[in-house]
Amino acid sequence: MDPTTDNAGNTGDPGTARASLEALRAEIAKAVVGQDPAVTGLVVALLCRGHVLLEGVPGVAKTLLVRALASALELDTKRVQFTPDLMPSDVTGSLVYDARTAEFSFQPGPVFTNLLLADEINRTPPKTQSSLLEAMEERQVTVDGIPRPLPDPFLVAATQNPVEYEGTYPLPEAQLDRFLLKLTVPLPSRQDEIDVLTRHAEGFNPRDLRAAGIRPVAGPADLEAARAAVAKTTISPEITAYVVDICRATRESPSLTLGVSPRGATALLATSRAWAWLTGRDYVIPDDVKALALPTLRHRVQLRPEAEMEGVTADSVITALLAHVPVPR
Repeated sequence: MDPTTDNAGNTGDPGTARASLEALRAEIAKAVVGQDPAVTGLVVALLCRGHVLLEGVPGVAKTLLVRALASALELDTKRVQFTPDLMPSDVTGSLVYDARTAEFSFQPGPVFTNLLLADEINRTPPKTQSSLLEAMEERQVTVDGIPRPLPDPFLVAATQNPVEYEGTYPLPEAQLDRFLLKLTVPLPSRQDEIDVLTRHAEGFNPRDLRAAGIRPVAGPADLEAARAAVAKTTISPEITAYVVDICRATRESPSLTLGVSPRGATALLATSRAWAWLTGRDYVIPDDVKALALPTLRHRVQLRPEAEMEGVTADSVITALLAHVPVPR
């Protein structure tokens, strides 16, 4: 097979890559109903080499969404169920003694994959949560002093139940900041829920995605071509200043104790760029920044306790700031 062609038959041309990535929505919709924003967010994260935190109550198809994405992109995927007794080595891997050779050998953990599904990540203590930090930031795992590179592409898609549920541990701020996007997966609308039940009544099995008709519509070659095209998307000085102004406004908000850091501003610039390319433009406009502001910034700010008691949310604060920060012409 030509090395520039992946198993889905795509050649890595930027125009073909965009069409293939857009086809993901229709393909994943064969298994997941009504979650287009989450699908788009996952694609944006792949284009930016970032990671995604999916938050929603149990039973809204967060796990199914990630599995369907992996199938449609023909990526290797592994799932880890995070529990209170999970150890860091259960994620990263460890040295195992081989009695036959009288030597220790490295046994890779599930993190050595293209798409790691960290299911219910906030049900494990911070020590195990933090075992993903090096993998997420450096794309490698160090065991016994030896750095071991992870495959490319590599994405952590972590699901999380709302923090007010019993038996959960809030993610450390350092780890939250490593997630490019925080996507909320809402309860379906009435019609979407009817569609879900109808599918199940007709024999849909969420554990058998092949039977649901999901096939690879894009692959690593498409992602590589898309990333190269995104990197060439033009960002004007005015747009850069607009992103900075939005992030600086969060640091001055009376409702927040913690505003967006320069890392968050860089993330917003990157996601806006990816979104602009996905929508068919080779330049970024203010609407791209607005479209990605909530998922990129909502987990990077911290509310004051008194504001939280009054019902203020991170989303409402960011939305209000977007309405007041001057938009470049």
